[in-house]
Amino acid sequence: MVGRVLLPTQKVLDVPITALRFDEQIRTIINWASSRESKIVCVANVHMLMEAHWNPDFAKILRYADLVTPDGMPLVWMMRKMGISYQDRVAGMDIFVALCQLGITENISIFCLGSQPEILAKMRKRLEKEFPALEIAAMEPLPFRSLTEVEDEALIKKINASGAGIVFVSLGCPKQEKWIAQHRGKIKAVMIGVGGVFPVYAGIHKRAPQMVRDLGLEWLYRWLQEPRRLWGRYYKTIPPFIWLATKQLISSSRLGSVFSNASSD
Repeated sequence: MVGRVLLPTQKVLDVPITALRFDEQIRTIINWASSRESKIVCVANVHMLMEAHWNPDFAKILRYADLVTPDGMPLVWMMRKMGISYQDRVAGMDIFVALCQLGITENISIFCLGSQPEILAKMRKRLEKEFPALEIAAMEPLPFRSLTEVEDEALIKKINASGAGIVFVSLGCPKQEKWIAQHRGKIKAVMIGVGGVFPVYAGIHKRAPQMVRDLGLEWLYRWLQEPRRLWGRYYKTIPPFIWLATKQLISSSRLGSVFSNASSD
């Protein structure tokens, strides 16, 4: 793809995850945003990888994304097991906060798209308190239905006219990633799918404590907050991910053993 920067990656379940430290990934996004490049950033977890495994069209979006961060700790552990020993977690909430901080010093404005008006209002209140010098270009909710062609064109013009360098999109996976992919080249900004970051930052949901996150149990913490909504998703995605990840690690281990034996002959 012309103009696409190829960053180092490590495949996890056949999805290329960007193999850079947190600070390096943030700096890459900031550099793109400074020049208002139309880029796709996907924040990947187990759910997203399983969606890609089951849906070839969705898998293409991740393969052609400009940057795919390892949000879930299982992805980080997989990458470390396969040789990316320095890999740390690049989670949606941490990305959001880091980019808001750097947006001030780098003179980059943000556009928050999706979610509900009351959530966006609470987000704005907290942003204005924590980052008073941050320029918020706009905060725009979206209807549950698809936009008409006229509505979509108006939204594109509004985002581009706002001068925002970063567009945070909260529509849930895989809807937000599909929306972002459809607007590549149309919206002159880095588009980042941040899923449930908005309601957490707004204070509607609580984020897991650091120790829980480090143990890779944030999914359990979230499930305890929203058991009805998340039970089906976790039941559907976690067991098959464990099976596929185990197969990949065994295969990778065998392949490494073959190469090691061949080099010693």
